[in-house]
Amino acid sequence: MAVCARLCGVGPSRGCRRRQQRRGPAETAAADSEPDTDPEEERIEAGAAVLAGVGGGLCTGPSPPPPRCSLLELPPELLVEIFASLPGTDLPSLAQVCTKFRRILHTDTIWRRRCREEYGVCENLRKLEITGVSCRDVYAKLLHRYRHILGLWQPDIGPYGGLLNVVVDGLFIIGWMYLPPHDPHVNDPMRFKPLFRIHLMERKSATVECMYGHKGPHHGHIQIVKKDEFSTKCNQTDHHRMSGGRQEEFRTWLREEWGRTLEDIFHEHMQELILMKFIYTSQYDNCLTYRRIYLPPSRPDDLIKPGLFKGTYGSHGLEIVMLSFHGRRARGTKITGDPNIPAGQQTVEIDLRHQIQLPDLENQRNFNELSRIVLEVRERVRQEQQQEGGYEAGEGRGRQGLRESQPSPAQPRAEAPSRGPDGTPAEDGGEPEDAAAVAEQPAQSGQGQPFVLPVGVSSRNEDYPRTCRMCFYGTGLIAGHGFTSPERTPGVFILFDEDRFGFVWLELKSFSLYSRVQATFRNADAPSPQAFDEMLKNIQSLTS
Repeated sequence: MAVCARLCGVGPSRGCRRRQQRRGPAETAAADSEPDTDPEEERIEAGAAVLAGVGGGLCTGPSPPPPRCSLLELPPELLVEIFASLPGTDLPSLAQVCTKFRRILHTDTIWRRRCREEYGVCENLRKLEITGVSCRDVYAKLLHRYRHILGLWQPDIGPYGGLLNVVVDGLFIIGWMYLPPHDPHVNDPMRFKPLFRIHLMERKSATVECMYGHKGPHHGHIQIVKKDEFSTKCNQTDHHRMSGGRQEEFRTWLREEWGRTLEDIFHEHMQELILMKFIYTSQYDNCLTYRRIYLPPSRPDDLIKPGLFKGTYGSHGLEIVMLSFHGRRARGTKITGDPNIPAGQQTVEIDLRHQIQLPDLENQRNFNELSRIVLEVRERVRQEQQQEGGYEAGEGRGRQGLRESQPSPAQPRAEAPSRGPDGTPAEDGGEPEDAAAVAEQPAQSGQGQPFVLPVGVSSRNEDYPRTCRMCFYGTGLIAGHGFTSPERTPGVFILFDEDRFGFVWLELKSFSLYSRVQATFRNADAPSPQAFDEMLKNIQSLTS
């Protein structure tokens, strides 16, 4: 009878025609004398039959309506678990449903979980009970309120730029300024110092403090100007001053920025550049405007993983460059800059369609031989671009980059010379490979060929790798002081490994070594490739 009840959705007291047809009068009388099934059991079994969709096929009587189950009937402990799994932005609307929900949403367990899952707060939030601040206050008045400033930003400091990373650090939101290592140690880790912090010490509102200077935190202010832009202001700039005056402030800044004293720097031009940077940057007193920047999106066919790199730039010291890939080209965009090439400009551009075959070690030391090879490639690039539409290579005065050109139907795409896994030229007679495939093979194999800088090419760091995977034709942006007369000049992009590359500036007879920034950044991914390209255009337009 129990099986029949599950199928028909009725109890034995109501009878079942299927069973009555199969039993005699004595069985029927015995069935009528059976006690009625518990009503709650009937409701559960009927509901299960209705949900299974088999209740109406065998029973002639109407099926009972499905049971109703309301969230209000659930125990508070279960509601806490349900509410804690919802996004924090949905909980205020849930609190308006009824008094019971609003009372349950005051449970700190819910907000403690939201702080941890949405903002990565790993601190023991139970300690907040001592200060009288709840997890709900931390979420609503600190984390949620200032969520729009989390991520990577570039400060507007004229040509110098910078890299700010705003993170949740314990029960604080801190803005860390990332600084390159001291010149010329490009392989050393990044340095960083706090510029401001936001915390919640009372239940009223969050407190913003300026961390600039050497007298400890003091009162500051943050204003979100518009989407992807905010500004900071120090309300007590006297905390930035030192008792020894500007000379003491300069000496202190020089030790922090360069790791040396002015007497240690013998190059007069370098001394002028350092003093100029101190005068220019110190006038802001941490009253700055920041614009959001994104990390470049990564694609499976990229030559190496894109990202942030530290690079050597002669007397200007180390600067931060963002390497990104755009089809058949790669670009290095300055995040920090100098009076010649300011932040936001494309310092190097690499043509991945034109791989350069380096000669043997003996000929690599000959600068004229390297120059001859590169100039031949440049001439071939010019001819291809003229055939593809008459567009110039962009190496003349004022050009800011090479066009993303496409092969015309009449002129096939120039293929990169194929190389074997060991970096040596492949045998003739085979079909030309795609440039991306040619680039991918040596990069993944990890093998390469010996490499040495030509005699006469200067390098800030002599500790560069002596083996490279491959080389490509590229152009570098040079200009006079104040970004006057900018032009792109030919050079060689050298890929050493996944985390290091170099660039030989032929006209300057100079070599720049770049090393990857080994840091993990949260809230820094671009929402789309289009958003990243738009960001690059915006930061470049500010200094053009």
